[in-house]
Amino acid sequence: MSFTTAGPAVPADGPPDGSRWSDVYLAAGSRAVSSCGDFLAATVLALALQSAGAGGLAVAGVLLAAALPLVLLAPLTGRLADRVDSRTLLVCAGAGQAALCVALAFAGSTVVIMLLAALLACGLAVTQPTLAALLPEMVRRVDLPRASAVNQTAGSVGILLAPALAGLLVGHLGTRVPLLIDAGSYLALVVAGLLLRTRRGGRRATTATGGTSSAPTAPAWRLRRDPLLATMVLAVAATVAGVGAVNVIEVFFVRETLHASTTMFGLVSAAWTAGMLGGAWLLAGAARWARDDGALVQGVLVMLGGACLLVAFGAAVPAAGWLVLLWLVGGIANGGLNVFGNLVMVNRVPPQARGRAFAVQGAAIQGAGILGYLAGGLLLTGFPPRPLVAATGLAGLAVVGVVTPVVLRATRRERTAARERAASPEQAGARERATLPAPT
Repeated sequence: MSFTTAGPAVPADGPPDGSRWSDVYLAAGSRAVSSCGDFLAATVLALALQSAGAGGLAVAGVLLAAALPLVLLAPLTGRLADRVDSRTLLVCAGAGQAALCVALAFAGSTVVIMLLAALLACGLAVTQPTLAALLPEMVRRVDLPRASAVNQTAGSVGILLAPALAGLLVGHLGTRVPLLIDAGSYLALVVAGLLLRTRRGGRRATTATGGTSSAPTAPAWRLRRDPLLATMVLAVAATVAGVGAVNVIEVFFVRETLHASTTMFGLVSAAWTAGMLGGAWLLAGAARWARDDGALVQGVLVMLGGACLLVAFGAAVPAAGWLVLLWLVGGIANGGLNVFGNLVMVNRVPPQARGRAFAVQGAAIQGAGILGYLAGGLLLTGFPPRPLVAATGLAGLAVVGVVTPVVLRATRRERTAARERAASPEQAGARERATLPAPT
């Protein structure tokens, strides 16, 4: 989440002809299909390598190859999302990813698979900030929480379906056919790019009204210039680095410590994403009626703390069924913090810089996630899973505890500055009246 307090980036009345819900649903649908494709490809490749006798290092190498471009290319892809027509980016990236998926279906060498997986992730590094920056242009500011919930729901559904779909297809058809089907999923981005009426970026971008207008030069936005925003990004990234290791530890905890079946492990894994889906809708109203950005950031911290606390509680469960309930509630908190954070992003980042801002956000979270995965793998070599689950939850809580005073100070400073700005016209008027000659 990436968040020069120049006031709301979206006008109060939004697009000239009102919120374009058809564009919201079209973009959300394309995200659902392409997200399913992303996770389907990752799952199929992991299963293919495991079936071929490759070791854990090979599987980890493919997963890292699929994650690193999102971190390393963020400065470039963020600028592309701001400066190049969104239609061009979606069509070209979607077509390129479809072609790469076809190549993956016929790749045999582990090195070639890693290279193609990295190139596939390069396309994702372009489409993620492009779609994220398009969403606020589609709706009025008052409708943004609901639009964000729709978008997050679509992504969650895609992620939920992908592992089960991958297992079913690989079990019955092998690995080549699922990857060819996956190639078709990326064409959803091409269709969305061609049909979306809302566009941004480029020298002359099509607006929501269907006309064209000159795009202003992107402002010199810098995350570090906004203490509240920077603290929020740091808090989320650091928490992901701490608690993210549980994603690696979880499979050993559920299967070996709790002696649960593979079916139960699937339910545990799906519970968090299902909770995110519900949390986005349950907390969208609270985000819309928040007092200011400071209140939204404080809400993010509350949600982060709640999610980490539930992970820590998970270490004490006697059976995997309890994890389904805990992970479901934790996912609700995760969904709420995503909605809060996206609204802060839109409020505080100028429209022309949103592609870069969303890319910075993605890079911070993905980079932190990679650190978490590596930490989880290393810790499992020396410690049993149960205490590690507790340690990851407590590590996340410690991060939230450290950054909370910083966020509270930044919120107080911002509210004080806002009151001074509101009072300054009256003070200026009083000074002007004091300098006028007295009436005779």
